[in-house]
Amino acid sequence: MKVKLSISQKILVLILGTSVLLFSLTIGYFSLSGKKNLYNSAIKLTNSYTDNYSAVVENWLNSDLTITRTLARSFLEHKRMDFDKWRELIMGMYKQIITDNKHIDAIWDSWEFTYLYPDWDKPYGRWIHIFYHENGKLLSKYEKRSLDGDPETYAILKNAGKETILEPYLSALQKGGLMTSLATPMFVNGRFIGLVGIDLFLGRFQNLICDIKPYPQCDAFLISYNGTFVAHPDSTIFSKNIAEVYPQLNSQYRILEKIKKGENFNFTSSNGDGEKMYYSFSPIVIGRTQTPWSLGIMVPENIILAEANRNLNIGILVGVGGLLILILIIFYLANNITKPIKQVTEMLSQLARGKIDNSFYFDINSGDEISVMAKALSLSIDGLLVKTEFAKSIGKGELDKDLDLLDEDDVLGKSLIEMRDSLKKAREEERNRKEEEEKRSWINEGLAKFAEILRQNNDDLVKLGDELIKNIVWYLKANLGGLFIANENQGEVTYDLVSAFAYDRIRYIERSFQEGEGLVGSCAVEKETIYLLEVPDNYIEITSGLGGARPNSVLLIPLKIDEDVLGVIELASLKKFLPHEIEFMEKIAESIASALRTVRINQKTAELLRVSQEQSEILKAQEEEMRQNMEELQATQEESARKASEMEGLVEAINASSYVAEYDTNGYVINMNKAYLDLQGIKREDAIGRHHSENLVMSDQQRSSYNEFWANLRNGHIQKQTTCFTIAGKNYTFHETYTPIHDANGEVYKILKLSNDITAHTDNA
Repeated sequence: MKVKLSISQKILVLILGTSVLLFSLTIGYFSLSGKKNLYNSAIKLTNSYTDNYSAVVENWLNSDLTITRTLARSFLEHKRMDFDKWRELIMGMYKQIITDNKHIDAIWDSWEFTYLYPDWDKPYGRWIHIFYHENGKLLSKYEKRSLDGDPETYAILKNAGKETILEPYLSALQKGGLMTSLATPMFVNGRFIGLVGIDLFLGRFQNLICDIKPYPQCDAFLISYNGTFVAHPDSTIFSKNIAEVYPQLNSQYRILEKIKKGENFNFTSSNGDGEKMYYSFSPIVIGRTQTPWSLGIMVPENIILAEANRNLNIGILVGVGGLLILILIIFYLANNITKPIKQVTEMLSQLARGKIDNSFYFDINSGDEISVMAKALSLSIDGLLVKTEFAKSIGKGELDKDLDLLDEDDVLGKSLIEMRDSLKKAREEERNRKEEEEKRSWINEGLAKFAEILRQNNDDLVKLGDELIKNIVWYLKANLGGLFIANENQGEVTYDLVSAFAYDRIRYIERSFQEGEGLVGSCAVEKETIYLLEVPDNYIEITSGLGGARPNSVLLIPLKIDEDVLGVIELASLKKFLPHEIEFMEKIAESIASALRTVRINQKTAELLRVSQEQSEILKAQEEEMRQNMEELQATQEESARKASEMEGLVEAINASSYVAEYDTNGYVINMNKAYLDLQGIKREDAIGRHHSENLVMSDQQRSSYNEFWANLRNGHIQKQTTCFTIAGKNYTFHETYTPIHDANGEVYKILKLSNDITAHTDNA
């Protein structure tokens, strides 16, 4: 069911409701945002506490590690004195350091026998010097150790090869308190020679952790690399592993994994009582060790949110007070707005019913937006009256009347003007459509008419030309027309006038144009339509019984098929040719060109038939003569076949008995028989292209004789010579005959070499 409300009720419901909603959302947003910001600030503060205290622990441990590092570096100078004297110096230094640093439980070093005694052949054995506390006394000693092997703890420090902090362990001397050891290795030329270390009692870290209280009910704790609680306010947790004390928490948030990576991290989780706790961890990086520790702080989340909740409650109280004031103001404004609106509403109701006249006017002088609205409504009514009259004019077909717009945003006025313009455009388009239909009909009728003319007159070129040019002049209502046909005579193409028509009679005029000559020749060369409105002064006049005048337009259409121009049609008229008339001429031009080609082909066919008949008689006489010649030819062919067979036998005999090679006139091998190839141990493709003089070393005189030898061959003189060769380590002697071979014109085109092996004869001689 739709609820109907008055405007005053809507103002109260919508504005007041919206205001209350927005006011509530704003107060809620800023309150919650402020609460969130305070919470985030408290989180950052907690994290900063964690970072600061972790830095304190880190500085303490690094200060102690600096002692071992400094001693290790200074001890590398021990070779400048005897080791026993060096030992006295070491023990004095250790006593001073342990006396000045009460938190150090022991300070010690270890020197490998392999370094001190070059003849020592075992990987273990060492000297140790130590100052330590026991039962409240400061004691010292030096002794040999690891004579039977390195203990596990020392082996870890030795194999680490870098600064090391040991996992906390229970001290036997300090009544079960947690201890750790810091050690720095000593190297000489990359070789491990010993350690310097200190043992620290970790009780001072317990005091520091218990004093960390940034918030009430807040606990801090210190965890080693492997998860041992080094310090914790709860003594029951002290020295236990986090994986044992908080297995689920450690597994869910990967606490021990992140501690080993040296990460800063935090998270929120509920404890066993369902209370949310915030945990913050900060890494402690000790010197160059790779086993960071971590300091953590655990704070109940409600402690962090306490101040944020207080500010939220204050914000809500302030918002409720402001909302009450806003309600009173909206009631007052609603009553002042609704009264004049009712008057405007009444007039709009009458407009909605379609009633409009000059009596629709009222005056509201409130000086606010309601007054402006009333004046705007009056102007709208005046505009509607004007537009009503304009619409009536359009309905009567009076499309030339104008309408003054109230403003550039007068949508109704623009729509009426657009409607008027659309009607104008539709009227114009209808007129253009009819004209286009008339032009298409005229073109189609013309195409059909000239197709019939071309069909009926395709055997007589002159008659076809006369019919075409006459009908074209009539159909286009031109005044002059001529058909020029392309003729080729001894390679020169001319365009000759075969038909002309003017003023209802055929005019026989002898005219001819070469390619590029005059308008006809230009049209043939360009192969494009030429349309002139500025006619040359020497152009033919159009005459009648009353006189003569030059045409106002000239149209030349090339008759072409596949870029082959067969002729040109020239038309002249006192009127201008219209675009659709030019288009029509271009369409029928190809059909006319095709018809001209057909007529020419028919004429040539008839001429060829006549010539064919004449030649048929000649062929009959020649046939008898050819028969006789064929008989003589057959006898000649039989004789040639016999001689060819004898020649083939001769060639086979030569190839079997001699080594044969063929050269071109420049001395390059073009062929070689199998016997010659096998003798040289090469393939045919390797032999082809070799020069006769390849691998020959000749003096200038020999080169001159060699060139003369080949010159005689090119001149047709047979040459003979005896040649010695060494092939595959064996000496051969050949008698060679070079014979020039002539072509049909008597020209030498190749040299035939026949080589006969006479090695046996020369050896016997």
